[in-house]
Amino acid sequence: MLNAVNNFFSAFGASVVVPIMIFIIALFLKVRPKVAMMSAFYAGVGLTGFGWIITEFTPVVTKIIRQMVKTTGINLPVVDIGWQAGSLASFGSSVGLTFFVFGLIFELVVFALGITKVFMASNLWNNFGFMIWGTMAYYVTHNFWLSLGLSFFMLLYTLILAEIQADRWSDYYGVKNATVCSLHNIEQTIPAILLDPLWNLLGLNKVKMTPAAFKDKLGVFGEPTTLGVLLGLIIGILGNLKDLGTIQAWGQILQFSIQLAAVMTIFPLVTGVFAKAFTPLAEEIDKNRKQESQAEGKEIDKINDKKRWFLAVDDGVGYGEPATIIAGVILIPIMVLIAFLLPGNKTLPIVDLISLPFMVESIVAITRGNILKVIANGIVWFSLGLYASSWLGTIYTGAVSHYGAAIPAGVVLITSFNLIARPMNALVFAAFISQNPIWITVCIVVYLVMLFGLRKYRPQIWTYLNKMADKNAGYSGSTEKIEY
Repeated sequence: MLNAVNNFFSAFGASVVVPIMIFIIALFLKVRPKVAMMSAFYAGVGLTGFGWIITEFTPVVTKIIRQMVKTTGINLPVVDIGWQAGSLASFGSSVGLTFFVFGLIFELVVFALGITKVFMASNLWNNFGFMIWGTMAYYVTHNFWLSLGLSFFMLLYTLILAEIQADRWSDYYGVKNATVCSLHNIEQTIPAILLDPLWNLLGLNKVKMTPAAFKDKLGVFGEPTTLGVLLGLIIGILGNLKDLGTIQAWGQILQFSIQLAAVMTIFPLVTGVFAKAFTPLAEEIDKNRKQESQAEGKEIDKINDKKRWFLAVDDGVGYGEPATIIAGVILIPIMVLIAFLLPGNKTLPIVDLISLPFMVESIVAITRGNILKVIANGIVWFSLGLYASSWLGTIYTGAVSHYGAAIPAGVVLITSFNLIARPMNALVFAAFISQNPIWITVCIVVYLVMLFGLRKYRPQIWTYLNKMADKNAGYSGSTEKIEY
């Protein structure tokens, strides 16, 4: 059965399966069939658009980064070849496939029981993020149930983090009752919350480093398209430092500038199309809650509404938002430089650097688009992630090669900067593969405490996060971010 499921999803792909899931969920929410059908189509078109842009742009940015690496003389043994190899391996293992089937059922059950207020089943394609960690654990321990348990446990705490940041994400990205819930991009909620008082103490909250401020102060030079050209020039020059006297180098620099400008211009448009897939569903949730509240004779309060729930949407919904994509692109050369300077680091981030806008979404939402804070949080958390990736290089390489993905010639160890450079996930992984009941119990107890705190104090948590966001000289209102 598991192989049949794998063959089915491999044959149809995300651009077909995800729209089907959205259509079914929309009908379940009593969305009109015509609107449900259009939501499904928008999802397929959006995913296809993302795929086309990233497929075309990834080799371009990868080439520039490799030149930058060659120029600086970086020689690190654990090479980032992108998340795709990890995804392929996760679907090639028995643990991964078992989770893909039963994880979906589990997501429905925990939602029905009220353990989570996030409907994760709407974002099933990102389940490979849980599957790869279970696959790695199985490769190390050969303990099927322990490895499967790790994947399920990671799902549980991911749902908590997704719900904690849900109100902020929904407000910032302008999609009602929606949140992102992929394991590889949600743990950034932790530094965004914990480090915020420090950044405020240093005055970062008062720095108007937002797309809106760029437009006000720089005029046409503050537009995302123009910023793309300028950032492209900087990154292109860094990749051609030794050849700036040649026409070929400047040809590549200027071409890359236009290509980056194109990505920063086109991606928001594709994001707008993709968001249309989820907007009717999220609005239907809102409509149903209002009707329930009226029937109960109560006024709806989104912060204190204990019955409010969220639809898990793909991270692509926020990728093209100006502050998100600008902060992500700025972090590309910064992370290459940090990889070179960080003592003891063995990881060379390359291909997954294009995923940095996905990786900072939670930070952007919590800091209300304060780009300086996003960069500061990214430097701290992703630097820790480089250490995690360095430690896991051997394990990840072994698991990927064992379960069906070819290792590029000349590369000794591989990683995925997006999937594996994850400090918290690495700690949980270490606890489980130790097979020590004490460390596993500690993880479970911490989860239960977090769950109890969220269920009891969710309105207070959301109120605190909104007050945190209000301290930033950032955006207010979704119309300034994503134009639909």
